[in-house]
Amino acid sequence: MMKKLLSLVLTLCMLMACFTFASAEDKVYQIGILQLVKHDALDAATQGFMDVLTEKLGADKVVFELQNAQGDMQTCTTIATSFANNGKDLIMANATPALQACMSATSSIPVLGTSVTDYAVALGDASMDLSAGTGINVSGVSDGVDAHLYAQLVKDLVPEAKKVSIVYCSAEPNSVVQSDNFIAAMAEIDPEAVCSVYMFNDTNDMQQTVQTAVEDCDALYIPTDNTAASNMTIVRNVCEPAKVPVLCGEENMTKVGGLATVSISYYDIGKLAGEMAYEILVGGADIAAMPIAYSANPVKKYSASYAEAIGFTMPEDYEAIAE
Repeated sequence: MMKKLLSLVLTLCMLMACFTFASAEDKVYQIGILQLVKHDALDAATQGFMDVLTEKLGADKVVFELQNAQGDMQTCTTIATSFANNGKDLIMANATPALQACMSATSSIPVLGTSVTDYAVALGDASMDLSAGTGINVSGVSDGVDAHLYAQLVKDLVPEAKKVSIVYCSAEPNSVVQSDNFIAAMAEIDPEAVCSVYMFNDTNDMQQTVQTAVEDCDALYIPTDNTAASNMTIVRNVCEPAKVPVLCGEENMTKVGGLATVSISYYDIGKLAGEMAYEILVGGADIAAMPIAYSANPVKKYSASYAEAIGFTMPEDYEAIAE
C-alpha cells in the first residue's frame, strides 16, 4: 500500500513538473510600450528594445502593444493606466514623461525606461543614489552624456564664444537638468562665458523663442528635448540663415537641424533595455535592484550640410553623420 501511495505521489510530482515546464514554454509575454512622441531617436530606442526581445524570446512568444502619446501628457496617463489595467507583463516607457506616467499607473508591473536622462529627477528625488537600483518597480537605461562634453564642444568649435543661448521646452524636466548641468560645466571651462536660457511652452511659440535666442549669441545649445527633437526644422530655418552654430543633445537632432553633437546610439540603449527586460521576464531578476544602465563611448559627430551652409570647417576628429 505504501509503495502504491509513493508511486502515486511521484507520478503526480512528475505531472506537475511537466505541466509547469509546458506552461513556461507556452508563455506569451504581453509587453506595453509607451513612447512620448515620434522622432528618430525615440523610434530607434523602441526598435532596439523590440528587436532584442523578439530575438531572445521568439516572435511567437512576445506581443508588443506600442502606443504613442503624440507629446501629450494626459494621453501618457491614459495609455499607462490602460497598460496597468490590462495586466501587462512589463512596460517599456520611452522618455521621462512616459516613465512618470507609468510609475503613477502601477507599483507592481515592471517598468523599464529608455531615453531618460536623469532617473533620480524622474523619480522625484534628485539626491537619490541609484547605484543599487531604485528600490521600486522601475529601472532602465539613461541617454545621459556628461555635460562637460557638450561644454567642451562649444569651446572646441567656437573658442571665442562668450554668449551661449540654451533653448528647450519648459514642460520637460530632463531638459531643465541638462541645461543646469551645461551651465555649470561652461562655468568651469570658461568662467567668462555667459549662458542665457530661452524656454518655449510648446511648438506654437518655439519659432519665436529660437529667433529671440539667436539674436545675440555666439552658439546655441539644445539638450535632448523631445519637443525640440520633433521640430528641428524650425531650429534650422532660423539658425542656418543667421549662421549660428547649433550644438545638439543627440545625433538625429543634429542631422535635421544642427551643427554638431556628442552622440550615443539610441538603438543601442533600446537594446540594453531589452536585455534588462529579458532578465526580468525569464531570468527572474528583481527590477528594484537593477542599476540604471548607460551607453558607452559617446562620439563627436557633425552635419556636413549644416557646416557647409554656415561656412564652418570642422576639426578632423569629428565624424560626419550620414545624411
